Amino acid sequence: MQDTLTVILAGGRGSRLEPLTRDRAKPAVPFGGLYRIIDFALSNCLNSGMKRMLVLTQYKAQSLDRHLDVAWRNYFCRELNEFIDVVPPQQRIADNWYQGTADAVYQNIYAIERERPEHVVILAGDHIYKMNYKAMVEYHRQQDADITVGALRATVDEAREFGVMQIDESQQIIGFQEKPANPQPLPDDPNVCLASMGIYVFKARYLFEQLCRDATNEESRHDFGANIIPTAIGTHRVFAFPFKDENRDATGDIKREAYWRDVGTLDAYFEANMDLIHVDPQLNLYDQAWPIRGFQPNVPPPKFVFGSNNTESEGGEPQRRGEALDSIVCQGAICSGGSVRRSIIGPEVRINSFATVEDSILFEGVDVGRHAKIRRAIIDKGVCIPAGMQIGYDSEQDRQRGFTISPGGVVVIARGERVDTDPVGSF
Repeated sequence: MQDTLTVILAGGRGSRLEPLTRDRAKPAVPFGGLYRIIDFALSNCLNSGMKRMLVLTQYKAQSLDRHLDVAWRNYFCRELNEFIDVVPPQQRIADNWYQGTADAVYQNIYAIERERPEHVVILAGDHIYKMNYKAMVEYHRQQDADITVGALRATVDEAREFGVMQIDESQQIIGFQEKPANPQPLPDDPNVCLASMGIYVFKARYLFEQLCRDATNEESRHDFGANIIPTAIGTHRVFAFPFKDENRDATGDIKREAYWRDVGTLDAYFEANMDLIHVDPQLNLYDQAWPIRGFQPNVPPPKFVFGSNNTESEGGEPQRRGEALDSIVCQGAICSGGSVRRSIIGPEVRINSFATVEDSILFEGVDVGRHAKIRRAIIDKGVCIPAGMQIGYDSEQDRQRGFTISPGGVVVIARGERVDTDPVGSF
């Protein structure tokens, strides 16, 4: 794979994930307790033998830059021409910020050309899945394709948010529509479409030509799905590569149902995290054949303190019991007499005595006070929940406190937000 360069688009603002993206880019949002969203694309690259990467950043990239530095630098050796380079907007070609996915790559065309690749893989850094990109690059070579597009099956309703393609019997793409109002289904299934994953393999020289051509088109949106791919169909060799999931079950067999998630909304993000706590989750983080890597903080193991065989004390008050059931609990977390159910507890979280946390996601350093009750909530890094407070039980009260509530009813508390026991204006 030394003739292949990977470009990861990681500058997305992720406005639908606010307030989680208030201080960080979407690819830097924590996921699964210990990871960031971008760790999945990066782990796929590493597991695929692809060690020449440019990460294009833009929106509030400091958190992402720091994560890549502490979690990923040690996997690459510059002397062996291995690297993961963060490339911020430099405005070398234009005075504007990135206008679209194609423009982001075009504005960094010199950095790409400098590596002299034969093929360029372009990835989005904000999806959750496992995939062997090497197999896609090999397929691209076998077909002598100018462009190869990663493809997955999606329902007609889902396909309205993606690029939708039509293929012939050889998997050559003969039609492509970006986010169509009425997606064209597959000939053999009226309920399913073939959707673009936003993963592309280009012949490098062809990519450079198309980017330069598109840059001069004032009517273009400068987007791969909206402009580059559709204009290539019919005149060049454009093929679809079917998504092949690398998720395995406990026996090592590939799971029957493919797993790919766009966690672009608060509810989609919440549900994808909750998937992980099932007994046999679709996304297997414990599969050592295709490991997902991330930053491993140098903190002690999780700890559970205060326990009793009795549920009540002599006075009738409930006993303290530090416990977590059907949950993921990260390093440094302490359940100090508090109870956790069906939740994801990040590093160095503390659940104090008699507190309960259910169906929730707590980011690093959250402190839950005594007797507090939390249900169906996402609480960002370092937030302190006062003793006795209830979150997720009264939506009107949560709104009065200034918390974000998703369409699905998930309460979200932003990083650095002051949490008061009583709503503003109450006495």
